Amino acid sequence: MITTPIAEKFPQVKLTVLVEDQPHDALIAEHGLSMLVEAAGRCILFDAGQTCVVENNAFLLGVDFKRVDALVLSHGHYDHTGGLPHVLAHMPDVPVYGHPDITRERYSIRDGQARAIAMPSGACDALTQRDAGRFIKADQPVFLNEHIGLTGPIPRATVYEDPGGPFFLDAGGQQPDTIEDDLAMWIQTDKGTIVCVGCAHAGIINTLQHVQRLTKDAKIRALIGGFHLLNASPERLARTLEALAAFDLERIGPCHCTGVDAQHALRATFAEKVIPGHVGRVYTFY
Repeated sequence: MITTPIAEKFPQVKLTVLVEDQPHDALIAEHGLSMLVEAAGRCILFDAGQTCVVENNAFLLGVDFKRVDALVLSHGHYDHTGGLPHVLAHMPDVPVYGHPDITRERYSIRDGQARAIAMPSGACDALTQRDAGRFIKADQPVFLNEHIGLTGPIPRATVYEDPGGPFFLDAGGQQPDTIEDDLAMWIQTDKGTIVCVGCAHAGIINTLQHVQRLTKDAKIRALIGGFHLLNASPERLARTLEALAAFDLERIGPCHCTGVDAQHALRATFAEKVIPGHVGRVYTFY
């Protein structure tokens, strides 16, 4: 676990990884992501992982879902939404934030084989059966309070970033899926902005640039989550590292879909600033 001394100004920001691809101690790993974010008087669950693993790990880590006051879904893929039935059972009245397209049909197609990767039917049911007023559409920037916000859809400005895979809206591969529902969460502190991403299908540089626009060019302090660079070409990875260096980040926490090669490249470039995620990892900022 990562700990630092108590601050005198901005309250502690604590991110606990509940679901991730890398195991740790007795905690269960799975392909997916979920993080508990405690900041600025809020307790937010960011994504829900793929299965009941989020519930299991939360119990082992002493996380009480009754403390959660908001659930944010970064996008509609199964590995970020499949755990919804398990978490919503503990928080029936908590508002859920996400793009209105998160429940749409979607596929990954490789070697001519289509694989459904949309939000599972059980998760869709758990979401749609709730009071309609409990789902907050994040199809534009949304503020959870004066320090925390959601990007809404992220403009695709760079020429080298793409959604990161052969994604489609149909099993026949006729409608490319650019994953327009991808969003990120940001937290402003006295020392800069902390950005949380699910898979960064919009591209991490596009994401950071958009967050800076929304926060009036405030310094980006940290980037935590899935960077979806596991299929990145050498050119994309090199250009991403170069652009990322310009932000002069204090902490980089690659998780989930970042990819082993990309994690090694990040570590080689940014050294001790890079602390990869695993289940149970705690990132603390003051």
